[in-house]
Parts: sequence; structure tokens; C-alpha cells
Amino acid sequence: MNALAATSRNFRQAARILGLDSKLEKSLLIPFREIKVECTIPKDDGTLASYVGFRVQHDNARGPMKGGIRYHHEVDPDEVNALAQLMTWKTAVADIPYGGAKGGIGCSPSELSKSELERLTRVFTQKIHDLIGIHTDVPAPDMGTNAQTMAWILDEYSKFHGHSPAIVTGKPIDLGGSLGREAATGRGVIYATKSLLAEHGKSISGSTFVIQGFGNVGSWAARILHEEGGKVIAIGDITGAIKNPNGIDIPALIKHRSEGGAVKDFKGADPLDKDELLVHECDVLIPSALGGVLNRDNAANVKAKYIVEAANHPTDPEADEIFAKKGIPVLPDIYANAGGVTVSYFEWVQNIQGFMWDEDKVNMELHKYMRSAFNNIKAMCKTHDCNLRMGAFTLGVNRVARATLLRGWEA
Repeated sequence: MNALAATSRNFRQAARILGLDSKLEKSLLIPFREIKVECTIPKDDGTLASYVGFRVQHDNARGPMKGGIRYHHEVDPDEVNALAQLMTWKTAVADIPYGGAKGGIGCSPSELSKSELERLTRVFTQKIHDLIGIHTDVPAPDMGTNAQTMAWILDEYSKFHGHSPAIVTGKPIDLGGSLGREAATGRGVIYATKSLLAEHGKSISGSTFVIQGFGNVGSWAARILHEEGGKVIAIGDITGAIKNPNGIDIPALIKHRSEGGAVKDFKGADPLDKDELLVHECDVLIPSALGGVLNRDNAANVKAKYIVEAANHPTDPEADEIFAKKGIPVLPDIYANAGGVTVSYFEWVQNIQGFMWDEDKVNMELHKYMRSAFNNIKAMCKTHDCNLRMGAFTLGVNRVARATLLRGWEA
């Protein structure tokens, strides 16, 4: 099931549990605005190349729309639509004053030079600058984009609108980025995991973890788990997977990676078949790479006691049903990986105030938001007698529906 179908299905289930009016339900699903632009740039060899850029602005009932921009050869409108909708519910679950958006350009960033990427980013910004804004829609980095991409957007946008650091988040620190932003999604995943384990009388130290994906989120999650006494016994990424029953030395692995080594060639662990990774025995499984990795083909063999979704949409609905039968709690992506957007919100707040926080304050506030969201989700689970995913979805959808009704959506 693709991301859009799964997200819409979860939304409809939540709407049914909440007893939403069918007209309101339909209105909440339809995006506020979908933008599609052509971006033509001169390549370094002098030829012209055209790319298609998208921005889906899903909902702004609770505040400016917020969401990443991804550069990926498979950026298609359906996926962007699903992710924009997911951002609407995610920001509502985290209780930050945003709606959802998502964008992207269909390109392969690895095949473009830095100057080509810069030209592409600037042309894309020129095409959408009057449709985004500090109080309208605030982009952020996503797959294939980074702080440098945000710096180019900020610069290009500022040519039209004057110096506007709050137009994007995930910027370099020197241009108004927030301390703690880089680690935020991974750190949020760990705060979420702590809340879940505490609920079952367990803690990070003494528990075993398997992490799929060793990009920004996976590597920060692994690093913080290691610091807090958790044992990461298996890790895999696109190159392959490794295991060590006594716990992988995460700082050494990160050093190995920063020196250009592949995860699978790390000396302090044994090789593991990539397909075995997700079904490896452990306390907590943290998928933090791509969507749809837990599906009906492998869900029955998953041996983890808990699953924490650091990636977007890693669990198919069929797998969800299997986990429910097996009694494996799944902490859903719209809560578990909301640390990134929460610290993005802190960055935006700091930019608007023109007053920056220190890193301890950022992490303390993030902890507060993640803990409070977990308690609110548990309360929804209790009220509606549902699992964690529906608890999160009902919480998010209910907040957006209330805001929409209060603003007078039929007028």
C-alpha cells in the first residue's frame, strides 16, 4: 500500500473514531494548494536541463504550513501529497502551531554538481517565493537536501522580501540555525522510546536495539542510545548490515563512517544479511530509513518487543494488523519522529524573536514537548480504546478539526 493510501486510511479511521462530520472529513483531506513548477537550469557543460518541482500545502488551520523539501529521482505528487498530510497531523500531535506541507524536485542530487544544485534551488525558490512565507509556509530540509540548500533558499527569498531568516528552518548555525537541530529528530526518537519503555517498567540502559538506516536520524539515535547505556546489537544501511551481540561500538562506527568507510565493512562487528536485520531478535526495533519496510512478507517474523518508527511510514497497514495480533506496540511515526519539526519550530521562534537559545534549553524544551505529546496520546488511547497509532491520529486530527471549526470553515 503506498504512503498516500495508508495515510488516508489512518485518517479516515481516526475520523470515524472521533465521529467527524463527513463534509468536514472530506474538507480536511483535500490540500489547501498544490504547486507544480518547471525548473530549467544550465548544466555545467552548457546544456539546458528541466526538472519538475512540487509543493503541496495541505492545511493552515493551526498556523503556517511546514514541511521538508526533498531532492530525489522518485518525487511524485502522490507521495508529496501523503507527506504533506502527514505533516498536518504530526505538527498537531506535537502541539506546535503549524499546518502541513511538503515539497520536492524530481532529480538525482548525486548526479548534479554543487553549482548545479545551487542553480536548481534558486530557480525553484524564484518560482515559489510568493507562495511561501514566514507566516504562510516554512520549508525545511528532507531527503537529498541539507543546511546548505536552506541557505540558498534563504538568500534567494531574501532578494525578493528582505532579510528573512525565519523563511526556512534547518539552516546553518551561522545564518540563524538552531543549536541542537541536527540531532533533534534522533534525540526526539530517543525521548519517545524512553516514554514508551517507562510505560512498561523498562529503561534504555539494559535494553537491546536494532536500527535500520544510519543517516542523520539513525546515527544520532544510535549515538544517544550508546551514551545512555543502551546496547545497539545490529545496524544496517543501504550498503549492508552488521551485528554484535555485545553491542556495537557506536562512536567507533561513526568515526569509521566519517572516514569514508561503509557500515558493512566496520571491523567491530560481524556481517548480517540485510533481510535478517528487521527480524533480528531485540527489545526495540527502530526503522529509520525508507517507508514500507515492515510489510506482510516479514511482519510475522519480527522478534522485537517494541517498534519505534523513526522513518516516515515504515509499517504497512497489513504489518500493523500482524503486530497488533502479536501484541507488539508500535510507536507511530507522526509522534516518534516529530523531534525534528519541533526543534524547527524552536528555530523559527528564535528567528522571529531575533534571540537565540543555548543547546541545553533546546533539548529541555524538546523533552517537554515529546513527553507531553506521549501523555496526550496515551489519554486518547484510553478514551477511544485504541492502539498507539490511532491514539496519535485521533489526537492530531481532533486538534486540526477543532481549529477548523472554530475558524468557521463553512463561511
